[in-house]
Amino acid sequence: MQYSRLGSTDIKVSRVCLGTMTWGTQNDQQDANSHIEYALVQGVNFIDTAEMYSIPPTAESYGATETIIGHYLASNPNRRKDIILATKIAGSGLSYIRGGGPITGEAVISSVDASLKRLQTDYIDLYQLHWPNRTTPHFGKQWPGRFNFTDTNGAEESAQMLEILQALQSCIQAGKIRYCGLSDDTPWGISEYLRLSEKHSLPRMVSIQNEFNLLHSKDWPYVIEQCVHGQVAYLPWSPLGGGMLSGKYLNGARPAGSRWTLTQRMGLFRDTTQSQAAISQYVSLAKEHGLTPVQLALAWCNQVNGVTSTIIGATSMTQLEEDIQAFDITLSDDVLDGVQKVLRAYPMPF
Repeated sequence: MQYSRLGSTDIKVSRVCLGTMTWGTQNDQQDANSHIEYALVQGVNFIDTAEMYSIPPTAESYGATETIIGHYLASNPNRRKDIILATKIAGSGLSYIRGGGPITGEAVISSVDASLKRLQTDYIDLYQLHWPNRTTPHFGKQWPGRFNFTDTNGAEESAQMLEILQALQSCIQAGKIRYCGLSDDTPWGISEYLRLSEKHSLPRMVSIQNEFNLLHSKDWPYVIEQCVHGQVAYLPWSPLGGGMLSGKYLNGARPAGSRWTLTQRMGLFRDTTQSQAAISQYVSLAKEHGLTPVQLALAWCNQVNGVTSTIIGATSMTQLEEDIQAFDITLSDDVLDGVQKVLRAYPMPF
């Protein structure tokens, strides 16, 4: 296993980050225990979760994943030192989480305490904002005209960011969290947080996790450039496009127990004619070079310059083994050239 520095910190995280969002819906405690143990043996030291998990998010599944991780840590207290544990505070929009309200300083403090209780730990290594208070060009909103940036009051957003940073500082000073980071944000969000931290001597955002994969590479170059030169770790989530890049959903297939057989909060907006065409070409490319589609997608993500650690998700041990093994693969120039051809033909298929 290879390791990278987490942004401006001295922490070294594995190039593989174990995602956990299915724990509590598609996976139970026994599954989670075995997945954590296997990942740790393989050298994975980075685990990511969120208060809103498990997925798909519901009032009933809220907090389930953190609770499962907490049971593991309580039963295996000697393992805590081996884990860089990351979790996230949900943003606005979910009525059963703080009434659907935005992230505020008060919400940060109360949510950190609630996560600590569910996780059964004294500290969180990386505490992240799951999505910003303002509307951002993610989750299918990257197309021009989906919303207006001028509808956002930048000064008000900045004031909210300052309040959030002040609350994060109080949590750090109390020893409840070590570092803070972002998720589903943009170059402006990153730069504004860094500016406020510098101006007011407040904690620095050390990471950002955004969706990034062979079907959704819009963060290259602008977000990743910002991260590289701002010393912010870039953590891709959904490197398999929600499982699409495995090829298992081609031609309308819906394998029993797979995520797409469950009700999705935002629908299957990634499932487009263009996505299907791109996936078909990636599957053919992988086969041509003796790879599985999963290996191709994960190895490619790992080789993108500026990526710190890639967040994987698996519902079975077989999937987890294949996922982790993919990070030992170095794609040849021929494979990378083939990927470029598909990327150029389908640069933003959903």
